[in-house]
Amino acid sequence: MRFKTISEIQQALKDKQTTLSEYTQAYIDRIEAENSAINAVIHIDKDQAVEKAHTIQQKIEEGTAGKLAGTVIGVKDLICEEGKPTTCASEILSNFESVYDATVVKKLKKEDALLLGRLNMDEFAMGSSNENSIYGPVRNPHDQQKVPGGSSGGSAAAVAADFCTAALGSDTGGSIRQPASYCGVVGLKPTYGRVSRHGLVAFASSFDCIGPLSHSVSDAAAILEVIAGKDSRDNTSSSRPVPSFTNAVKEPRANIKIGVPEEYFSEGLDNEIRDGIQAKLKALESEGADLVPIHLPHMKYGIATYYILATAEASSNLARYDGIRYGKRADIKEVEEDLAHEKAAIKEQMELVSGDEKTHFAKDLNNVDSTLIRLYKKSRTEGFGDEVKRRIMLGTYVLSAGYYDAYYAKAQKVRRLIKQDFTEAFDEVDVIVSPTAPTTAFNVGEKSDNPLQMYLNDMYTISANLAGICGISVPAGVHSNGLPYGIQFMADVFEEEKVLNAGRLIERLNG
Repeated sequence: MRFKTISEIQQALKDKQTTLSEYTQAYIDRIEAENSAINAVIHIDKDQAVEKAHTIQQKIEEGTAGKLAGTVIGVKDLICEEGKPTTCASEILSNFESVYDATVVKKLKKEDALLLGRLNMDEFAMGSSNENSIYGPVRNPHDQQKVPGGSSGGSAAAVAADFCTAALGSDTGGSIRQPASYCGVVGLKPTYGRVSRHGLVAFASSFDCIGPLSHSVSDAAAILEVIAGKDSRDNTSSSRPVPSFTNAVKEPRANIKIGVPEEYFSEGLDNEIRDGIQAKLKALESEGADLVPIHLPHMKYGIATYYILATAEASSNLARYDGIRYGKRADIKEVEEDLAHEKAAIKEQMELVSGDEKTHFAKDLNNVDSTLIRLYKKSRTEGFGDEVKRRIMLGTYVLSAGYYDAYYAKAQKVRRLIKQDFTEAFDEVDVIVSPTAPTTAFNVGEKSDNPLQMYLNDMYTISANLAGICGISVPAGVHSNGLPYGIQFMADVFEEEKVLNAGRLIERLNG
């Protein structure tokens, strides 16, 4: 695409080098030509998009357009948009269409952003590679044999492939930042509560955040400025005033204190990524930044803590998908037939025995699930994929009476310790730096049979969600294998200006 960022597109529209209708059609043409190989876009309403572009173009010419006029945005398929499918890339919601707009969607529309299409994702946002989807895996635009990262892999790939100006994703344990790193784009996770979650299909309610993926830090700032703020429909949203994030990146301050945790640059990190990030930090130091060695002693427990707490919340949140009220429902006739066959088989056995054995079979007959329970089970078995089932089972296990204190309660205590580590660190520094991911993007299918290895891809991003703080991933360089990698900055709660400032400094170094 000729113009990539919001400011470039808006300037081109102002100078009448193009119209929004033409630019929107160019995105549509590009999607039609290349999406079959990337698989990032799963739904697009072309006629409606072109019509909306024409309406916004009129407002631009009249001088009444909103802040994001000219911005074409893709939306991850778990953020509700009225009249559009909201499937969470899951069979259980394959026929579901949203009846209302999420708060973030309303805010984008109010500022005249054009929402172009629905974007692929890991089912219910559970995954680190975007291979867990009923629509098939998303491919990395830089190398189609590689994953784009997850769970917002469709959003990151769509931006990297120039299918849209920017995209919305969700971040529960790094699902915006990690794919941003793999695809070479900017990914911003706001502070928990900065952006309303109303209309976001929940995975883990105390972790989930909505944020932007974009070509530049300035674009991420502009979108965050629009979607942030208190929402009466979300009690966890903050009433803190929304600052001008766009002003924070116009003249980035170089004399910042950057915390460099030893724990983030030790074993498991690709040597070339380590060297590349350290070179960036040295360059920032030469411009006036102060590099401060720090320790986050409880970071080593981050993966275990996250996967106990997040799966517990997932187990609770996904209980609502029962095949009765909405979503996929199993064939009731098949359920009734299976039930009838099972009862008949038990009765046959009862006829062949007597005494205690007959009593035993009678108990079996009484314990046969009802038709309703069977319908629940069959609907959920058919509707959920393997990774979702795995996490529901793990979450149910850690919440069970015999293991609650040993796992869930203990994990909550460790979460508090991790939060305390960050609080103490931010008394000394402005931001904390780390790699975004330990490696560049890996091959499609490479880690599908090893869930634990897959979970380790989020080792640097999970702690921000556990602590509820903000973070950003910015492209840091290109590996010798030709793939991009990112650098992550984290700041204390509601200090997004600091991570945006640091991210903009890296962009300046990148030229």
